[in-house]
Amino acid sequence: MRLGRVLYQNEAYYALFETEKIKLLKEFPAKGLCFSGLEITPSEARIIAPCVPSKIIALGLNYRDHARELGLPLPEEPLIFMKPPSAVIGPEEHILLPPESERVDYEAELAVVIGRKARRVKPEEAYGYILGYTCFNDVTARDLQQKDGQWTRAKSFDTFAPFGPWIETELDPSDLRVRSYLNGELKQDSSTRELVFSVPEIVSFVSNIMTLLPGDLIATGTPPGIGPLTAGDVIEVEIEGIGRLKNYVSPENLL
Repeated sequence: MRLGRVLYQNEAYYALFETEKIKLLKEFPAKGLCFSGLEITPSEARIIAPCVPSKIIALGLNYRDHARELGLPLPEEPLIFMKPPSAVIGPEEHILLPPESERVDYEAELAVVIGRKARRVKPEEAYGYILGYTCFNDVTARDLQQKDGQWTRAKSFDTFAPFGPWIETELDPSDLRVRSYLNGELKQDSSTRELVFSVPEIVSFVSNIMTLLPGDLIATGTPPGIGPLTAGDVIEVEIEGIGRLKNYVSPENLL
């Protein structure tokens, strides 16, 4: 199934996407689908970020080929950081380049969407807590990341967490092609088989640190080929079995 959210008649709804219609839901589909009774066509609604996370956890250096590209050793444990929910935008929205940074990069990633409350989950139990998967762009102010020595500021600007266009629930995350396109040119091209830590290992590790709630996101890391964004660019993240997340890049205009 493809689940997500749409804006219809100025109201946000969770939704089930079918081939030629969208069925609107009453609530986040953590305990099954609760239909509102409304069915609309794709032209009647705008797709927005597919869920409302209480937190976004992300991994650094979780692709073997990316570590080789950087000449860095593989981490012994998942290297995690967080992005705030205020950074979320959906498909077709604008990534804003903040004046505080001189280099902002794209990072294509597979994101895990949590379906039910998870605390101290074992790896072999992890799939039972996952609703599905979506495309994620871990936008990063690279110069500030290097300057600060820790990643909070560089990862947290408004619009730095685009994800979507929907959540795919029927997917094996172990070998998915992950690509990014900048203005139509292929920039990143790898597979989740290059992950240092698998999806079940990641969910287990994070849930042993913090309670995961329905709708929370875990971004699983980026493959090699990251690079800078400039105003006017179009950046797309494509993941096999999910689709494409498309965003535009604009300067942030401070009034």
